[in-house]
Amino acid sequence: MRMKRGSSQLLIVDVQEKLLPAVVDPEALLAKITFLAKVAKRLNVPITISEHYPQGLGPTAAAIREVAGNAAVTLGKVHFSCMDDEGLKTRFTALKAEGRNQIVVAGMEAHVCVTQTALSLVESGFETYLVADAITSRTSSSCAIAADRLRQAGCVPVATEMVMFEWLEKAGTAEFKDLLGLIR
Repeated sequence: MRMKRGSSQLLIVDVQEKLLPAVVDPEALLAKITFLAKVAKRLNVPITISEHYPQGLGPTAAAIREVAGNAAVTLGKVHFSCMDDEGLKTRFTALKAEGRNQIVVAGMEAHVCVTQTALSLVESGFETYLVADAITSRTSSSCAIAADRLRQAGCVPVATEMVMFEWLEKAGTAEFKDLLGLIR
């Protein structure tokens, strides 16, 4: 089950300004997620950003909004699972109808919205990839338990660089040269 850029979509779950100070290592999370957004944007992989109750928790972190720009569709939600929100479910399903049945998931909190979303995606027949180094929670133990549970439920654990290299498929292309600077 390799990730293919033409079959993939990137989902960034609830990385909102007001929530960031409460989670483990928010700077590392932002670095990994902006990395993923840059790669997805360069390779024309659709990006969806969810915001949990944005009226109260505010917008997605500015660093992510700046990188993703107009390449991302941002949708608010009140359900913990993105799949329980009609707007997000419609977006994922429409992209799936275009052949994008793989969803690469990153964000927070790992044990709440990320877990419930990823479980729902698996139940709905999506190949679901959990970017294990691009998720976090308020405690490390909650994050680890969530990642373990999701792996057992059928989500494929991956790392940010794995996503980039699988989407690239080969070296020597203009895209490879552009993106190689992100890891040097």
